[in-house]
Amino acid sequence: MREPLAFRLRPSTLDDILGQKHLVGKDGVIRKCIENDTIFSSIFFGPPGTGKTTLARVIANELKRPYRKFNAVTGNKKDLDAIFVEAKMSGQLILICDEVHRLNKDKQDLLLPHVEDGSIILIGATTANPYHSINPAIRSRCHLFEFKPLTDDDIRQGINNALEKGFDEKYTIDDDAIEVICDCVNGDIRWALNILELSAIICNDHHIDKSIVEQNCHNVNNRSFGSEDGHYDLLSALQKSIRGSDVNAALYYLALLAQSGDVESIERRLLVIAYEDVGLANPQLASRTINACQAAEHVGFPEAIIPLGIQIIDLCLSPKSRTGVDAVHKAQGIVESKAYDMPKYLRLTPVGLSKDEQYSYERYDCFHKIQYLPDELKDLDLFESFNTNRYEQQLKAIYEELRQNKRTSDLKKLYKS
Repeated sequence: MREPLAFRLRPSTLDDILGQKHLVGKDGVIRKCIENDTIFSSIFFGPPGTGKTTLARVIANELKRPYRKFNAVTGNKKDLDAIFVEAKMSGQLILICDEVHRLNKDKQDLLLPHVEDGSIILIGATTANPYHSINPAIRSRCHLFEFKPLTDDDIRQGINNALEKGFDEKYTIDDDAIEVICDCVNGDIRWALNILELSAIICNDHHIDKSIVEQNCHNVNNRSFGSEDGHYDLLSALQKSIRGSDVNAALYYLALLAQSGDVESIERRLLVIAYEDVGLANPQLASRTINACQAAEHVGFPEAIIPLGIQIIDLCLSPKSRTGVDAVHKAQGIVESKAYDMPKYLRLTPVGLSKDEQYSYERYDCFHKIQYLPDELKDLDLFESFNTNRYEQQLKAIYEELRQNKRTSDLKKLYKS
């Protein structure tokens, strides 16, 4: 069996690692640790193809420490028990755990004591955001190291190394072909080497030109699809761009999101934006957003990007007001702190109140004079308008006029007046 090129060319020393100079460069923290013959339990996180698992193996080799690999998804309790026995026999063992964010509670419970006492040095690799996806019990026992996408220079160096060491200089490649690979892989060296290997198979006369590479670069590597977090990061960037009225940025992030084909998450985010960020500044925009989302659902991708894109332009260029959502959040904050009892007369079937103390559905003239808040909150003021437009100015005027009313909880007295 012949291993893939990317596997055969995996670095074996720190000096062979591409990129990650902040970790393995002259003053990098990982290099300093190795120079001092030590390493700590760590979480390596970042996009695919940036060398996380590779560096973990290099660390074990450089320190001449025994190590074992474990996959959080496919590994089981029996595998861990064998690793613990080996760690006890050797004194200390480096455990390289792929997909570390997938460790379930049972596996964590087994692993934590050994990480705690240092018999296991855990090096976990993940494409997910560790602050969101790694259990706090694991995270608190590890140092977090971020891996960054490789630069184009790193990718070029990796390709040249592959031609020299992986193909014994039997192949040549044009500079513009290398640039196509760099543009396509977006910092993922594994992807770059896979493209190079396939191009070498189908090229003529051991020469790889631009046209050959383009046959194998059907899709540009969108790093945001490397994990669930990346998808939500794009949605967050889309909303922030619309909130900041940047049409160009919002359309760019829409184009990236459209590559996933996930029309539902885009629609949900646009509807939230229509109410949260535009809100009372342009209430009609919510209806137009709903119509655009329905149109997108009917046509599906790739055409769905058209109604969604047009609606994003509308949302971007609309005046914005967070008056409504701010009022809602203030109310949520109060309830989360303490929930007060409502006045008895607001209950559906009040008990212990005489008829003239109960809410009267016939007294339309008194509806705006009744106190609806609990006594402890009767003077609460949540709605603060910023006069974004004429409509909101009208709402503010009505609100301030209503605030002039002296609301009362004494319905008996109110109905007699």
